[in-house]
Parts: sequence; structure tokens; C-alpha cells
Amino acid sequence: MTTVKDLFDAMPSKFNPEPAAGLTAVYQFDITGEGGGKWYAAIEDSKLTVAPGEHPSPSMTLTMAAPDYIAMSTGKLSGQMAFMTGKLKVKGDLALAMRMKSIFGQ
Repeated sequence: MTTVKDLFDAMPSKFNPEPAAGLTAVYQFDITGEGGGKWYAAIEDSKLTVAPGEHPSPSMTLTMAAPDYIAMSTGKLSGQMAFMTGKLKVKGDLALAMRMKSIFGQ
């Protein structure tokens, strides 16, 4: 069974540096419910750092329940559908959220 922590541990291996070229941004993830937590992914010119906790100045914050985040990250729930149905909430730069699939893969 995949956990939220497993997904964040694997994020660097799924990172696609080409679409992140020239990008400086911090994605904050607030994953709620059992098995959730807070992580951030900082991108600076095609380099990724993933860490647990809260970043002091994220570019955008994604809030989602742990089961929905797992479903979205494993391709069982589309990000667009999650957003339109209120399962995915984004605060900050919405354009960054739309780039997530190309940057982080499935």
C-alpha cells in the first residue's frame, strides 16, 4: 500500500527537470487526515528539494485529504476532476498547480 510519505520520498525520482528549467517556486502540500502531513517541494532552476514541514513563503499551497492525494498521485484521480469537485484546493499561484503533472509526473 502506498502512503503519503512514500509519495514524497519518491518525488525526487519522479521529478522532470526540463519543464522546471528557469523556474523558482515552492509547492507547499498540506495533506489532511490520517496518514497526512505537511511537506514542501522547492524548485530552483531544475533542482528539487523535498522536505517535511512548512515553508515560510510558498508560491502555492495545495490542500487535499490523504486518500485523495494518493489517488491523484497514482493516476486514479485526475487533478482537474479533484479541483472541480473540491477535493483539491489551491491557494496562491494556480498556474504552478497546472504545471505539476509535467514537473512531477504521475
